Amino acid sequence: MKKLLFAALLTALTINVSAQNNVPAEAPQLEFALQLKVTLGETFSINNTQHGRRTVIPITGGTFEGPLLKGTIINGGADYQLANADGRTELEAIYCIKTDDGTYIHVRNRGIIANGKDADGKPSFYFRAAPQFEAPADSKYGWLNNSLFVCAPTFSSDFKGIVLNVWRVK
Repeated sequence: MKKLLFAALLTALTINVSAQNNVPAEAPQLEFALQLKVTLGETFSINNTQHGRRTVIPITGGTFEGPLLKGTIINGGADYQLANADGRTELEAIYCIKTDDGTYIHVRNRGIIANGKDADGKPSFYFRAAPQFEAPADSKYGWLNNSLFVCAPTFSSDFKGIVLNVWRVK
């Protein structure tokens, strides 16, 4: 009886291990959606809260452009960041954009910034976010409501702000 239970346990472990090694053949693809050039106001922080250091970065304007939309970033939003002592920051930027044809779209962008070390012990920097768009459903921008997006920053000394490149997950 013990041999039978041991054989069943060994078989179950083998099945689990082999199932974990089967990587799906089709990975989601990314399609460039837009680039946002966001201008920023004066940053301020609230140190030592019960959750960590809270930093607020006002969003004062900017522009955006992609294959299917173009326009301006509305003044009045902000990027709310919460940093812990381990070098990890959670961000949530909330703002609105206005297309060239006058359509307002709400944006909520959540992400992570992490400073750490890679597997070889070398310093690493990770900054990714997942913007969500709320566009009028009956507009030509309604497609923004029905897709997932990811973004990554580009830093440039020529632009005083942050540049975010956004891709749609296909």
